[in-house]
Amino acid sequence: MDMPQPSRDLGQEAYARIRAAIRDGTLAPGLRLTETDLAARFGVSRTPVRQAIARLESEGLLTHEARRGLTVTRPDHAQVVELYVMREVLEGAAARLAAQHASATEIGAMAELVASEPRHFDDAQALAATNQRLHGLLYLAAHNRYLLRSLEQLGATMALLPTLLTVGGRAQQAHAEHQAILAALQARDGDGAEAAARAHAQAAQRHRLAWLVRTVGVPYAAPGGV
Repeated sequence: MDMPQPSRDLGQEAYARIRAAIRDGTLAPGLRLTETDLAARFGVSRTPVRQAIARLESEGLLTHEARRGLTVTRPDHAQVVELYVMREVLEGAAARLAAQHASATEIGAMAELVASEPRHFDDAQALAATNQRLHGLLYLAAHNRYLLRSLEQLGATMALLPTLLTVGGRAQQAHAEHQAILAALQARDGDGAEAAARAHAQAAQRHRLAWLVRTVGVPYAAPGGV
């Protein structure tokens, strides 16, 4: 006798697929969306899409803009600062916990990824993928499901920002910072791992804000040099 198949949660499925498309850049920041277009793109009805949109709006990945309607969120300066503040706190905690709880296999896998980075310094896509795997391993190595959940949500929102690893020598700087984190993990130095992870997040934030000033500019109300 055939066992009954569990019913598909179409709302959850639509949510996961739209979220993944935002994360990988298929649905780029600022892109205007409609329920009808999303339903056609992902081959589902409008009801699960509507459910998915509500969740993604609550998570900050989708936004209703005046005169434009629903769009993929484009983080502004304040949001970028807030994201990096949380990244520093959460990744610092993850590094500290990983120094205490990571297995030798997990640390070895991170070491292999760090060692592979120089081969991708001129390949933005490959370098970004390696960077995501490295950070993902660090999060898992902390062995804390609640911290992991927070980091996954942060990561989804951070994905709204374009990678800058191949801009202005950031790849080489990030590699050195990753080496410092790895060294602390290998030494089982919780304080050192947290400090190195926080320094890494702070450096990434400085690089991001400098890029924003170059590409977007500063408000007209900003004081001039005297």
